Amino acid sequence: MKSKSFKDAYGVLQKHAQTLRDQQEPNIDDLLGIVTESVEAYKLCQQRIEAVELALKKALGDGAPQAGHALRAEAPPPSDANDPDDIPF
Repeated sequence: MKSKSFKDAYGVLQKHAQTLRDQQEPNIDDLLGIVTESVEAYKLCQQRIEAVELALKKALGDGAPQAGHALRAEAPPPSDANDPDDIPF
């Protein structure tokens, strides 16, 4: 595939999907080229999606407090078991 952008690769997938949908009978002579080009486009799209997901996890994970740490920091001190006003739940 010549292009390296997500948009171009996604366009290739859409074009090939439409071509296959529109065919009354499969054109075997073109099928290998369509499959090869589609697999390349799919891999490129998948790589870009994974890169964005990783970037989002990093961006959201770096500034936000960890859930486990927040719970430990906000947990109340242990209560006295002999306290009559202590509610066990």
